[in-house]
Amino acid sequence: MTEYGRGQGSEPWHPEDPLYGDGGWGGQQGQAGPQSPYGGQPQHYPQAPQHGDWSQAQQPGYGEQQHQYYDGSTRHEYDQRFAHQTQQQFHQGGWDATGTHGHVPYAADPGDPYGQQPVAYGAEQPDFYPTEDAYPPPEPPGRRQPEPEPQAPGEEEHAFFAGGGGEDDEEEHELQSRRERRGKKPVKSKKRRTGCACMVVVLVFGGGLGGVGYFGYQFYQNRFGTAPDYAGDGTSETVTVEIPKGAGGWEIGRRLKEAGVVKSAEAFVHAQTTTPGGDGIQAGAYLLKKEMSAASAVRLMMDPRSQNNVIVTPGERNAGVYAAIDKKLELSAGTTRKVARKSYKSLGLPAWALNQNNADIKDPLEGFLFPGTYPAAKGMKPDAVLKQMVTQAKLKYAAYGLTEKAKALGLDNAFELVTVASLVQAEGKTHDDFRKMAEVVYNRLKPTNTETNRLLQFDSTYNYLKGTSNIHISEREITSNQDPYNTYTHKGLTPGPIGNPGEDALKATLNPTHDGWIYFVATDGRSNTEFAKTFTEFQELRDKFNANAGN
Repeated sequence: MTEYGRGQGSEPWHPEDPLYGDGGWGGQQGQAGPQSPYGGQPQHYPQAPQHGDWSQAQQPGYGEQQHQYYDGSTRHEYDQRFAHQTQQQFHQGGWDATGTHGHVPYAADPGDPYGQQPVAYGAEQPDFYPTEDAYPPPEPPGRRQPEPEPQAPGEEEHAFFAGGGGEDDEEEHELQSRRERRGKKPVKSKKRRTGCACMVVVLVFGGGLGGVGYFGYQFYQNRFGTAPDYAGDGTSETVTVEIPKGAGGWEIGRRLKEAGVVKSAEAFVHAQTTTPGGDGIQAGAYLLKKEMSAASAVRLMMDPRSQNNVIVTPGERNAGVYAAIDKKLELSAGTTRKVARKSYKSLGLPAWALNQNNADIKDPLEGFLFPGTYPAAKGMKPDAVLKQMVTQAKLKYAAYGLTEKAKALGLDNAFELVTVASLVQAEGKTHDDFRKMAEVVYNRLKPTNTETNRLLQFDSTYNYLKGTSNIHISEREITSNQDPYNTYTHKGLTPGPIGNPGEDALKATLNPTHDGWIYFVATDGRSNTEFAKTFTEFQELRDKFNANAGN
């Protein structure tokens, strides 16, 4: 380091002070010289000093003044005494007429190493370094660094990521050491917080992750770890458990636990998620054993033989549904049919279905046991099973807006629309048939129909009233029956639906074709239905049917 003019101090330097030793900023011990004429203020030089010593003649006492700058606490005490004595001098009339004051010698303070030095502070030169916050002192002109350019907003480096080290840090540490050696309270560093901040953040994040890990492990153990479970395939005691539509693993497990089948819902969920195909368990009623292991319960529920359900197929008549419910509930034949006749008004039918005052309707629930799968097991009540079916029909019909669409299709009400859908379902054989079949119905119902004179002439309606499914019906038999459901002898629609239409037939009923179809014949006697627009075309199709049937 280049030496900056060793000053001639009147007081010895601290022997352990590294900043004021040989080659430092201060003067050499034992040297004395005249005081600086600048009174301790920073000197301004016309140009930066050259390498080498600054002569004592050019810059007398420079090292002493630098020493004063570094010892801010001593200097602060000095300033306070100066201000106090100056105030006393003012009150005692020590100021001359020009507004300046005379130099009054001060008694030496044994605790002040600079007490013997005269005061050189004037009113026009305020002390910019009266407090201990004035560290570090201004550097000599030759060592001053240019001020950093201001950063753009948002580019300031966060204190957490600011690097440590460098000359500023070393200088600050040396100043702290000097204050500690002199018994002064060390000034807290405002820069070296990176390490401490890192440690605090690491501890916080480490503790947080540890807590999350602990609770996550507990959550996993509670949910998917070892859970209370039975062993084996269960006892000889059986129980029926109903699983509603949309139930997930936890809901199924909860119901099984309440029924005494499994020991915990957690065990069931674990078994279900680890068993291939376990997530395919459907809604329905299941006949299970009590105190089964969760894995055994899952396997048994995947077996169709454990399911106690009634399946309503599209187009199925109520008579068949009633018989299936009796069988599943282990009731005597005809029990459900009797309940239906007696309690149909309390099962949730739409208002427009209940308002039908037609005494010819054979079954008020016909067309309202919507196709699907429904739980039905021993111990359940017939009306409870029926109510599920009626509720589903009511929801579906409301979703399709039957009341509004009936008028647009030339019908009186939604009940007639369900009746048309049941006819479409009964006569149509394939999905592609349904829209054409719906047009046939609407065209035959028109008052302008001169082909059949508003007679539907459907075999399905005659089979319904007879409770049969015969496609070979003699003309004599048909024409001799005057039942309102016989569309060969009665014009217009049947008094009510003749079965439970599925969703495909319902959609086709609401959106028929407009091609002029009015006749149809299942030419193969099974599934191949062909359509015609005139009676001549119809005769050709009938001959084809007779040829295939061997007539």
